[in-house]
Amino acid sequence: MGFTEYKCTDFVDILATKAPVPGGGGASALVGAIGTALGNMVGSLTVGKKKYADVEEEIIELKKKADALQAELLALVEKDAEVFEPLSKAYGLPKDTEKQKAYKAEVMEKCLVSACAVPIEIMEKCCEALDIMKEFADKGSKIALSDAGVGAVMCKAALQGASLNVFINTASMKNREVAEATEAKANAMLDKYTVFADEIFNGVRARL
Repeated sequence: MGFTEYKCTDFVDILATKAPVPGGGGASALVGAIGTALGNMVGSLTVGKKKYADVEEEIIELKKKADALQAELLALVEKDAEVFEPLSKAYGLPKDTEKQKAYKAEVMEKCLVSACAVPIEIMEKCCEALDIMKEFADKGSKIALSDAGVGAVMCKAALQGASLNVFINTASMKNREVAEATEAKANAMLDKYTVFADEIFNGVRARL
């Protein structure tokens, strides 16, 4: 059974243990999915209302994008666990001989690259979610405006959380060219979308 099929209480309980997965990456992906769903809820409360008939087609398209992002982020909860488990095992490889050290270094490097790829993807999905959250906040039903703001805050948290999972892995990489390129990609998303998320939140707050 995948982690996303757990009851909320079970997921939280296992998250609190010393089990290697789920961890911060999977938790970030789940938070991103929940944040995206809150924006989607704003869309659901908008469609079919005469007051918003002029934006209904646009909201329907935004909801389709939100549906896809929710599914992708939930899939990334599982994917993050899949790529982190080999890395956690690699840390325990023996390094008593030069041969063992070389083998461990090789395995670690491969695992670290894989372990970075998933949180980078989580970050990308959160950025996409924030783009549509702005539209839900600007054009969606005013009775659910606060939910768009909450969604933006959660997607920002997921974005930042996933970035830490990138940086902790790039710090251990021997290939600094790959590490620095990965960090640059993460930093670019953080620089743009944390500010953007704050703008959405402040815009919502001002209208309440």
